[in-house]
Amino acid sequence: MEVGDRIKQLCSPFNNSDNILVAFSGGVDSTFLLYVLKMFSSAKVSAVTIKTPYIPVWEIEEALKFCKEMDIEHEIIDIPIHRSVLLNPPDRCYRCKSILFGHIKKYAEAKGFNIIADGSNADDSKDYRPGMKALKELSIRSPLLEAGFTKEEIRKHLRDFKLDIWDKPAYACLLTRIPYNTKITINDLRLIEESERFLHLMGFPGARVRLHKNIARLEINSGFFNKILEDDVRESIIKEFKKRGIEYISLDLEGYRTGSMNHKKTRII
Repeated sequence: MEVGDRIKQLCSPFNNSDNILVAFSGGVDSTFLLYVLKMFSSAKVSAVTIKTPYIPVWEIEEALKFCKEMDIEHEIIDIPIHRSVLLNPPDRCYRCKSILFGHIKKYAEAKGFNIIADGSNADDSKDYRPGMKALKELSIRSPLLEAGFTKEEIRKHLRDFKLDIWDKPAYACLLTRIPYNTKITINDLRLIEESERFLHLMGFPGARVRLHKNIARLEINSGFFNKILEDDVRESIIKEFKKRGIEYISLDLEGYRTGSMNHKKTRII
């Protein structure tokens, strides 16, 4: 396989003396990073995935499947919800990254990895992402960000590599579906996970279910608005969500956008 200049640039900081542990979520960015380092760098490359109640089970399963297919050494670290994020504080992402990558760092040190890498890309610097501070404090490398790879560029390369994940929608942790300063419960997390999975299987990729007490605010790509308002589709969603105990279901007319819970401006739901 021919290696382009951008891929060479991504791999160039690493050599055969490096033992790299990639924090692998199973998403587009970390998959691209793991694949490129495994296939085109001279470093030894392994993966680690965090399993915690606010990461959907199907994400863990996809991460396991990819590593098995690629014959990549892969470890799952099971971590409960830490008390410091139970009330979903505004700096939740910073606290969470500090905790999760703290566990990863201990694992890496015990196993002899000299580099820990995550899948942050150049676009991540454009949104409110307090977790980036935690990564810097823990000396976590972000090779995609360092090399200036954007999400669009990453998807293009994945498509060129003929990896089906190239068009997988972005997917953040389930805590982002709950307003700040709201107590997190396992029941709410499972409700959100199952409801979003239902919407994905209904043909709404990347749909978000933002939970506001007994109201589910659905964020979908605006191109699917006509489809979701079709009588049979709408009725199926209402039936499924009511069955899970959601009293009101609203469609957010702004459509899906990343970090919508970060917006301080009040919106009508």
